[in-house]
Amino acid sequence: MNSQLLVLASTSIYRCELLKRLQLPFETAAPDVDETPLPDESARATSIRLAQEKARAVASRYPDALIIGSDQVALLEGQQIGKPLTHDNAVRQLRTMRGKTTTFYTALTLFNSKTGNMQTEVAENRVTLRHLSDDEIEAYLLKEQPYHCAGSAKSEGLGIALMSSMSGDDPNALIGLPLILLCDMLRREGVSPF
Repeated sequence: MNSQLLVLASTSIYRCELLKRLQLPFETAAPDVDETPLPDESARATSIRLAQEKARAVASRYPDALIIGSDQVALLEGQQIGKPLTHDNAVRQLRTMRGKTTTFYTALTLFNSKTGNMQTEVAENRVTLRHLSDDEIEAYLLKEQPYHCAGSAKSEGLGIALMSSMSGDDPNALIGLPLILLCDMLRREGVSPF
């Protein structure tokens, strides 16, 4: 079994909690990456680029590690939707998204900083929101305050009540870390979750 250190290149409490489910020891490191999409960059391409940049950003601090980078970008009617960061932005996002289907692209990179081997894949999830009233949106945001979540809703929390349907590759990806893909990548690097 591979004895390399596992590093999560993220300060997200959601990604950290998800990775703990695999019961593997790991460290976290802040990647300090500008998450601004490039001009004319697709949502999928943005998620891939940022996942790779996050993994590479901490590699110099961990020259013999398996580094996990992940990024999520939401796409609605051709427009990328990021983290709202404020209440007013979250209200605008949810009003725009209500009754519509948003695609969430969650890219995952596993970078072996010792060998230079990099694996990257994308999990896609589609979420359709209910036809929410302004009062429902306001009540939800005041209760959960999901201002650091792309699309302004936490599917793992009360945000599930906003949704009329959800489909995709991995429900964990919607929270921020595609664990099904990660298990496959770790196995290819000689790490078993068992």
